[in-house]
Amino acid sequence: MSEGGVSTAGPVAALESVASLEAVFAPVRSQTAFEETVERLGTAIKLGLLPPGTRLPAERELCARFGIARSTLRQALVALGQSGHLHATRGRGGGTFVADPQPPATPPTSELLAAWRDVCDERMAVEVGIAVLAAERSEPGDLEVLEDLIVALDGMLEDFTAYRQADVRWHVALAEATRSARLVTVMTEVQGAMTGLISYIAHPPEVLDSSNASHRRILAAVRRHDEAVAAKEMAEHLRGTEHVLAGLLPEG
Repeated sequence: MSEGGVSTAGPVAALESVASLEAVFAPVRSQTAFEETVERLGTAIKLGLLPPGTRLPAERELCARFGIARSTLRQALVALGQSGHLHATRGRGGGTFVADPQPPATPPTSELLAAWRDVCDERMAVEVGIAVLAAERSEPGDLEVLEDLIVALDGMLEDFTAYRQADVRWHVALAEATRSARLVTVMTEVQGAMTGLISYIAHPPEVLDSSNASHRRILAAVRRHDEAVAAKEMAEHLRGTEHVLAGLLPEG
């Protein structure tokens, strides 16, 4: 089989012939390319379209199929490696393989699996609205706080615990920029509800750096008082988290 092909450890038919994999390896949107790639591969692994032991196509072929940069692909492969879904080997016959066996992680509760999309829906409704109002009402002092937190987050890419605390503070500070005490309370509640879900996401520095880049785009729109773009950027930021959860959480 060619270097760009997909091989398996057992007597499984060539995976290129499986129609379902055409959707797995179809191009992804550029705005959430990293997160959608994690979702595509993670979901394919969970559904058995990429069984344990499967060797993924070469990086250059995956980049061409997904329509993404190699750096973006590597971020996704690192995330799936840290979560235990993939592993890489070097040398002759090396490559990136679906882990066999898959990670025996502590399973989420049935309640969490049943409700995680509802939690994300609530977050989407709350945080997109907050981004719009922050773009309308924010003052220079609010922007300084948000910018300072983004700079601080850049220095926390190797320490997820610290990063997560500052990340929550950034989202709450955005709510504070709306001048609505109620929205600050709701933002805090939404962030608390997300905490358990976020613990199931792999957090290599590349993932955190991508997330903070999204913070910068949101802040830039808020600074320009561009409500439409602030809403769009926040929605993409939150969809990124949803894509990764869809790829890494087990089936409920």
